Amino acid sequence: MFSLFLRVVGAIQLLLGLCYLFMPANFLQQMGHSAAAPDLYYPLAMLAARFIAYGIGFMLISRNAREHALWVLLMVLIQLIDLAAGVFYTISGIVPLQLSAFPMFNALWIGVCCAVWYRRNAA
Repeated sequence: MFSLFLRVVGAIQLLLGLCYLFMPANFLQQMGHSAAAPDLYYPLAMLAARFIAYGIGFMLISRNAREHALWVLLMVLIQLIDLAAGVFYTISGIVPLQLSAFPMFNALWIGVCCAVWYRRNAA
């Protein structure tokens, strides 16, 4: 079951990476964000590289997660940072809740699932 979870999370990461790499303006607009200055597309492409690499990594480790438990633990850290950033920018009024709620929910469920698995299987 956890193998399926890793593949789903990997697919999410790949999709995010491809959207940020190949259609950042359209992707941000579809999510409801303000238009980004074109010079921000470069750091978004760098972010996309990390999404894509982690997505591929999760697809590969899904075959034997215990051997690659560090990847799972690092995803807990990633999701914790994502959630903290979402809470910070929402509370400060920079990002409205209607834009941050779904990504924060994803950070929560992905982070919790990875943390629970790691605690039971690798710690």
